[in-house]
Amino acid sequence: MARAQPIITRLGHDPVGLMRAPTFPLPAPSPLLPLPALDALLVAAIDAAAGPRHLRAVHAVILHFGLHHRCFLVAKLLRGLSHYRVPLHPYPLRLFSLVPRPNPFLWTALIHSAVILRPRLPDYHPLRIYSLMRRQWPPSPPLSFTFTALLKSAAADLCLANGLQIHAQSISTGGFDADLFVQNTLISMYVECCDLASAHRVFDGMSIRDAISWTSLTVAYTKNGDVSSAEGLFERSPAKDVVAWTAMVTGYAQNAMPKEALTTFERMREAGVVIDEVALVGAVSAIAQLGAAKHAVWIRDIVDCTGFRQTVVVGSAMVDMFAKCGLIDEARQMFDEMMNRNVYTYSAMIVGLAAHGRAHEAIALFKEMVGKTDVKPNHVTFIGVLTACSHAGMVEVGRYYFHLMKDEYGIVPSPDHYTCMVDLLGRAGLVEEALELVRSMPMEPHGGVWGALLGACRIHVKPDIARIAANHLFELEPDRIGNYMLLSNTYASAGMWDEVSKVRKLMRARGLKKNPSASWTEDKDGSVHEFFAGDGLHPRTHEIKDTLEDLLGKLKLEGYDPVLSSVLYDINDNEKEKLLKGHSEKLALAFGLLTTGAGDTIRIVKNLRICEDCHLVMRLASRAVNREIVVRDNMRFHHFKDGACSCGEFW
Repeated sequence: MARAQPIITRLGHDPVGLMRAPTFPLPAPSPLLPLPALDALLVAAIDAAAGPRHLRAVHAVILHFGLHHRCFLVAKLLRGLSHYRVPLHPYPLRLFSLVPRPNPFLWTALIHSAVILRPRLPDYHPLRIYSLMRRQWPPSPPLSFTFTALLKSAAADLCLANGLQIHAQSISTGGFDADLFVQNTLISMYVECCDLASAHRVFDGMSIRDAISWTSLTVAYTKNGDVSSAEGLFERSPAKDVVAWTAMVTGYAQNAMPKEALTTFERMREAGVVIDEVALVGAVSAIAQLGAAKHAVWIRDIVDCTGFRQTVVVGSAMVDMFAKCGLIDEARQMFDEMMNRNVYTYSAMIVGLAAHGRAHEAIALFKEMVGKTDVKPNHVTFIGVLTACSHAGMVEVGRYYFHLMKDEYGIVPSPDHYTCMVDLLGRAGLVEEALELVRSMPMEPHGGVWGALLGACRIHVKPDIARIAANHLFELEPDRIGNYMLLSNTYASAGMWDEVSKVRKLMRARGLKKNPSASWTEDKDGSVHEFFAGDGLHPRTHEIKDTLEDLLGKLKLEGYDPVLSSVLYDINDNEKEKLLKGHSEKLALAFGLLTTGAGDTIRIVKNLRICEDCHLVMRLASRAVNREIVVRDNMRFHHFKDGACSCGEFW
C-alpha cells in the first residue's frame, strides 16, 4: 500500500496542528473501499501507532472520510492518546466535541482518559464528565466500564466520599453493583480508601467471585496487618493465583511470622506455582528474621534456580539475609558477585558489617561507594556507618560522619541518627555528653533515643540519668516492659534495692510481665530448637544439663569464675550461680554441642542482650571445645573463636 499523503494539510486546513506525513502505512482515500474494511484498517492503524503524531495522522484520515462522528473510532483514538499521556485539553476534548451524539462507549472512553491523565482542572474531573454524560438529552446510560473507571478515579484520589457516591450511582442506574467487574473494582476502591469493612461487605454480597475477588481482599488484609483474616480468606479461596500466594508469604514475613511465611512458601512451590521475585524476597526476609543459617543456604539454591540472583532487589535481600543469619562472609561474597548494586545493596552490606563488629570494613566500603561509584548514601547508609562506629568505640570517627551526613550530603539527622550517636557516646562512657546531645535535639526524641541512653546507664551504672531517661520512656512507651527492666537492672547494679522494689511494684500495678529470656539454635538437620531461661521442657533436658555441667567444670579448671553481678537479684551467691546456669543461651550452647559434629559452627539467636557471664562462657568455650560460636543478640553479632570475641569486649 502506498504511503498516504497528509490529507488535511494538503487541503490547507489543519484542525489538529503539527500535521506531518506519517511513517507507517495508512489507508489511501478511495471511494471504492467498503466502510467495514475502512473501519478495520483505521482501527489497525490506531493500534499500530507509535506515538501521538501517528494518532493525529490517523485522525486526519478519519476527518477526510467524514468518519469523525463514528463513536467507536473516536473512542479508540481517545484511548490511544491517553496511553501516550496527551493532555485532555485541548486536543482530545476537541476530538470528542466533534461527535454530535456521543454514545455510552465514547463517554466512558473520555472518562477513562480523565482517570489516567488526572487533569488538575475540576471541569475535566471524571465525575464532572460523568455528570455531563447524565445531563445530556436524551441521557446516555452508563456502562459497567463507566463505573469501573469512576471507581478507579476515587481510589486514585483516596476519596471515600466520591467512592460512596459512585457506589450509590451503580445501584440506582441499573443494578451495576451486581456486575463482577464493578464489584471487584468496588473492593479495590474501598481497600485503597482504607475501608476494609465496606470492602468485605461487597465481597460477602457477591454471588460469583473470581480469583481477583479473593486475592484483592487477601492482599488488603495482609497489608493492614490482619494476617488472621487474610489467612481465612486464602484457605477458603478456590483459585489461588501467584498474587495470593505471594501476598501470604510477604504478609507473614512483614508481620514477624517467619515460620508461617516459609511454610506457605513451601506450599506454593509444591502447588507448582511459578515463584516470582516478590515471593522470593518475602521468603528471604523470613529467613533473615529466623537467623537460620541452613535455611539461608537452602533459599540460595532456590534463588539460583529461578534466575533472580542478579536482580538488585533479590540480591540486596540476600546480602541482608546472610548477614542476619551470621554468615557475614557469604553476605560479602554475594555482594561482590552482584553485577548491579544500588544504595540499598551498599546499605545492607554496611549495616551487616557493622552488626558483626567489622567496623573498619564497613567504613572502607562506605568510602568505596562514595569515592568510586555514582551511588549516593541515604539515611540508612549513615545509620550503618554510625552503628559501626558505636560497636567499635570510634567516637571521633562517629562525630565526623554525623556532621558529614548533613554538611556534605544534605541529609538532615533523624531521631534514628541521634539514637546511634547517643548509643556511641553512651557505650564509650560519655553518658553525660549523651544526655546533653539528647537535650539539644531540634526535634522531640523518640523512644529509641531515650532507650539508647537508658541502656548506656545500665552498662555504666548511672542511676540518676537512668531515672531521667526512664521517665520519658514511661510516657512514650508505657507498656514496653524492657524499659522497666533496664531501670530496675540499673538500680540493682548500683545496689539500690529499694528503688528496684518500687520499679517492680509499678510493673505489677500496670499489669506488665517480664518477657522470658529465649534463645534459638539449629541442630544438624536444620531444625530450630527454642530454649527459655531455666527451661526443663526440652525432650533432651537431662542430656543438655549434663553437657553444660561438664563444660562449666572444664572451664573452671581453666580459670572461669562466674560473673555473679550478671544476676540482678538480692540473693546469695550460690543461688546466683544456679540462675546463671539456666540462662537460655547456655542451654542452647549445650544442645549445640550435643547435636552438631566436631568442628561445626554453633549458631545461637537470643531475644535479649547477652549477659557478661554468658559472654565469658561463650568466649572460653570456643577455645575449650575448638568450635566457632556465633551469637546474635538483640544488639549485634558476637563471633567467638579461639577464646576471643569479634566485639573486642566492647558491647
